[in-house]
Amino acid sequence: MEQEFELIAKTFMGLEPVLAQELTQLGANNVQIGRRMVSFTGDKEMMYRANFQLHTAIRVLKPIKHFKARSADDVYNNVKDVDWSRYIAKGKTFAVDSVVYSEEFRNSHFVSYKVKDAIVDQFREKTGDRPNISLTNPDIRLHIHIADDDATLCLDSSGESLHRRGYRQESVEAPLNEVLAAGMILMTGWKGDCDLIDPMCGSGTIAIEAALIARNISPGVFRKGFAFEKWPDFDADLFERIYNDDSAERPFEHHIYGYDIDMKAVNTARLNVKAAGLSQDITIEQQDFKNFKKPAEKSIIIMNPPYGERISTPDLLGTYRMIGERLKHEFGGNEAWILSYREECFEQIGLKPSIKIPVYNGSLECEFRKYTLFDGKMKTFRQEGGVVKTEQEKREMAQKHRFKKNREFKERLEQEEANEKGDIRSFTFHTFKNEDRPHFTRKNFDDDNDNFDYKKSYSSNKKSRNDYKGRGEYKGRNDFKRSGFKGSKGQGHGHGGNKFSRDRRFEDED
Repeated sequence: MEQEFELIAKTFMGLEPVLAQELTQLGANNVQIGRRMVSFTGDKEMMYRANFQLHTAIRVLKPIKHFKARSADDVYNNVKDVDWSRYIAKGKTFAVDSVVYSEEFRNSHFVSYKVKDAIVDQFREKTGDRPNISLTNPDIRLHIHIADDDATLCLDSSGESLHRRGYRQESVEAPLNEVLAAGMILMTGWKGDCDLIDPMCGSGTIAIEAALIARNISPGVFRKGFAFEKWPDFDADLFERIYNDDSAERPFEHHIYGYDIDMKAVNTARLNVKAAGLSQDITIEQQDFKNFKKPAEKSIIIMNPPYGERISTPDLLGTYRMIGERLKHEFGGNEAWILSYREECFEQIGLKPSIKIPVYNGSLECEFRKYTLFDGKMKTFRQEGGVVKTEQEKREMAQKHRFKKNREFKERLEQEEANEKGDIRSFTFHTFKNEDRPHFTRKNFDDDNDNFDYKKSYSSNKKSRNDYKGRGEYKGRNDFKRSGFKGSKGQGHGHGGNKFSRDRRFEDED
């Protein structure tokens, strides 16, 4: 049995409990929630599955060393002490990302250069050759985080951010991040047990992520690659089994509906739904929410209306009044979840939420609120067995300091500190054995730079996983199995007979 090691899964603030639950269900051990991260332990298969199957992870890091960094020499010497021949094979390239919160180191680029110099000098002294740096397409991605004088050096097993699923062909203005959308859906507890409606669907992200969750389809199935596939110890057969294992996928007996007033958004959402092969589960139509009528079947609404920040609207407060009016008169007996940013917008809805969950959308400190809709009076609803707030929701709402004191929705956080960077603040690194438990102390774990600009067409002169698009329906993993996969360790995929071989490029877009 392969020895377990420490791993870190990064996420957005507010999604940590959801990610921890995903990891627990995946079979990870020693799951511990931190700030914008969840630590856990597992073997190589767990690391592969975490990248491939988690809906709410942005990145999965494998720590390789923890040390004190009180000077530039400390960084250089500790990095040079690592046997880099274990990680960087001859002729391979690497890149170093760094995040620094330290009085000693004011410039993260300087730290990256010190790490690079230590690695290059070690190779030059031992072999006479040096590995090259590649900023856009490295074979090995390294990550160093320094908080005060605590430094952690990691291998980045993901590559580009995991929110970049690969199904998005086009986008509307200010699209919702895929990881955030998936986290919102999972927070509601919905897993396909009724219809789901997004009445302001934009490019269709909530609808698509909901269909993946309902069918339990791994979000990594659309991606062109992961960083660990370029590691010297990459187990191609193991990953191929994980990739082609659709045994956990399930049927979805209900339906997902997306609506938008903008026909351009409707066409974009339809294109993305078709690209994901989920047209049989998702219907996208043009409709103004002010004309919304009560659905015939039991449903849940999950929506991300405009905040008046990145998307402007002529009458922002009027839009929220209309949302409250439609929910009150046309959605009784169901529940609605709304993500928004401004307190004054929530006030216009005119309904009392049963729970408020703080989450970040980019650099905006938002709230995700649940509204339980019912006909008649609250007293009657409860007497008939209706539940406005579950016991778990009551406990969550009773927690102190859920929100910052004197919190203002208009307060903007610096993008670089709030959402662009992301790493481990501090934890104790040691050689891990199965019976051991890691001892983590976390000060902060900031998430990736996700600018939410999706302008790539994902076109390629090679066939890729996206070649299964166009049928407008999803029939199971067999539609795009990599049946001709003949990869060998460290060499990526062979192309013989592989109908859906992948373009092996990586681009540093985080």
